[in-house]
Amino acid sequence: MYTNNSVESYSQTTNGNIYSRPGLAAVCETKNGTNCEECLKIVTCLWCQKTELCITYPVKTILPPHALCPLNDARWGRCWVNFQSLIIAMAVVGGVIIIAFLVCLFCCCKCEHIGSTRFDAKMERRTNKMKGKQEERKAEMKMRHEEIRTKYGLSGSNPYSKFS
Repeated sequence: MYTNNSVESYSQTTNGNIYSRPGLAAVCETKNGTNCEECLKIVTCLWCQKTELCITYPVKTILPPHALCPLNDARWGRCWVNFQSLIIAMAVVGGVIIIAFLVCLFCCCKCEHIGSTRFDAKMERRTNKMKGKQEERKAEMKMRHEEIRTKYGLSGSNPYSKFS
């Protein structure tokens, strides 16, 4: 555990980063005059490349104000990543993900609709084909029955003819 004049206390993790305890002010300003790596070992600190100052990260404003440190000079977490590049990269990746999602959604809905239209047309063709075959068989059976009736002399007034 680190102490700084009994005002602030920090705990160190296994990877060397120092996290401040809640409710205590950060001592980032004590890291002024060092380098970026030393400053960013404390997670609540922000390194300004232009002024070479270690500053307590302004958590209330989400992004550091330009008066404190310009975005392309601000470093937090890693010394090689500046906020401006990070924001641009995140915006591009987010935009690509949203566009890809919308394209997939559009394609799935459109393809599903086209597929169901094709399926419906195919089923209708099958139904019409089966109805045609059924009517053809029905006509053949009727013709064959007429031939049998004629052959055996049953055509004409037959009391059972009303059942056929």
